[in-house]
Amino acid sequence: MRYWLMKSEPDEFSFEELHRRGREPWTGVRNYQARNFLRQCEVGDLVLFYHSNCKEPGIVGVAKISKAAFDDPTQFDPKSDYYDAKASKEKPRWSCVEVSFHKTLKKPFTLEDLRTDKALRTMLILRPGNRLSVTPVSAQEFKVIAGA
Repeated sequence: MRYWLMKSEPDEFSFEELHRRGREPWTGVRNYQARNFLRQCEVGDLVLFYHSNCKEPGIVGVAKISKAAFDDPTQFDPKSDYYDAKASKEKPRWSCVEVSFHKTLKKPFTLEDLRTDKALRTMLILRPGNRLSVTPVSAQEFKVIAGA
C-alpha cells in the first residue's frame, strides 16, 4: 500500500463534499509530475486530503483510492476549465483516479503543524517551490498525521 497527499481548494471541492458524495473522480490535474504520481496510485492506497488556499490550510481527512488511474474526461470537454486541445481519445495526456471518503481527522493537521513536527520535515509539501497537487507520503508520515 502507498500513501499520498492530495490538495484541493475547499471553495472548489472540499473534504465535506467528498463525504457527502462518497466517491469522486480526482480530475483536473495538469502537471506532468503530479499526473505521473496519479498513475502510480492503486486501489486501496490511502490519501491525506489537504485543504489549500484557504484561511487555515491543512489536512482535514483521509480518503482512499477506489479506482486506479484512467483517462481524465475533462481533457476532452471544450466547456471544461481543464480542456486540453492537444489531447485526444487516441492519445490522452491526462489521468485521474477515483477517491472515496475514508475518515475525518478528529482535529485538522494544519500547515503550521506540518512545519513544526520534526518527523515531517522531509515532506514534499514543505519543500520551497513545491506546488504539486499530488505527492507521495511515507508510511511514517502518514502515521504521524492520521494516527494509523
